[in-house]
Amino acid sequence: MAAALAAAAVLAAGCVGVGGPVPGAPAHHRARGFANEDPAFARPGFWDLQAFRVRRLWASLVRRPPAAAPRVANDGAALRSNRSAPTLTWIGHATMLVQLEGLNVLTDPQFSERASPVQFAGPRRLGPPGVALVDLPPIHAVIISHDHYDHLDRASVQRLAARDHPRFFVPLGFKAWFRSIGVAEGVEELDWWESRRLGGVTFTATPVQHWSARTPFDANRRLWMGWAVMGRERRLFFAGDTGYYDGFRRIGERLGPFDLALVSIGAYEPAAIMAHTHTTPEESLRIAADVAARTLVAMHWGTFDLAEEPIDEPPRRLLQAARARAVPEARVWILAHGETRAW
Repeated sequence: MAAALAAAAVLAAGCVGVGGPVPGAPAHHRARGFANEDPAFARPGFWDLQAFRVRRLWASLVRRPPAAAPRVANDGAALRSNRSAPTLTWIGHATMLVQLEGLNVLTDPQFSERASPVQFAGPRRLGPPGVALVDLPPIHAVIISHDHYDHLDRASVQRLAARDHPRFFVPLGFKAWFRSIGVAEGVEELDWWESRRLGGVTFTATPVQHWSARTPFDANRRLWMGWAVMGRERRLFFAGDTGYYDGFRRIGERLGPFDLALVSIGAYEPAAIMAHTHTTPEESLRIAADVAARTLVAMHWGTFDLAEEPIDEPPRRLLQAARARAVPEARVWILAHGETRAW
């Protein structure tokens, strides 16, 4: 029954489509959604997807849960007392707390037990968040890269909205979803290359290569993006989820150089499923170089078991690749859950 439902869902998603280009609109706009810039982009085939899902289900039933990434204790006290120092804290997966110019900025908030539409099934968190949501300082801005459940969690968004009333900077197509969960104020949609300013920080949306869907019937109806977060003296690039393509050079040329590039290093196996939409550790280094970032910050590993590579492989491969490229280890940050670094 589960296999039949999964097959039906994929078939339904594949039949809906987003239509053709829109005359006079940007090239990535479609009549009923959005598309990637790279004409070679392709989603995996039907049978590849089904085989991957069966393997993931079997693995969840027969193997012991993998160990989470390392963690350090962080009760949030130093973060709450910080008023000016630029810091970065890894909470887990793609959730980072950025402190810059007196603002507290959260990326892709995911504090729930599972990355799933339900909390009784789906990928389970391997360890608690590095900083509990209740221990965070007041959040002034939240940036969202796309709508997948490991990056956009309903409960986390609702709790942040009720607690802090932050400004939510989101891709095109997201306002309706936010309204549907009771968050109608403070949500600002952006297209690629559009910017908003809050306090002394400018937030600019950038292209990346990915896709979107929260149900079998809304594939690519909402846009996906990376973010440049730029203060007066420091700036970082948050890649969200992306495959590697040559568009990152343009980001570096238009918005770089960056002090930090926050890039995914996990969920890359099997390549038949992941190659166009996630980066390997080696490709994450290429992205950091393309956007002219001084330091790469690894993310999107060690929090949820989403793919077939061993959970501890991405950081090992990243360090090996950095050595092969003669990139100093000081310029490759592999944080523990809860770890805070000044930048």
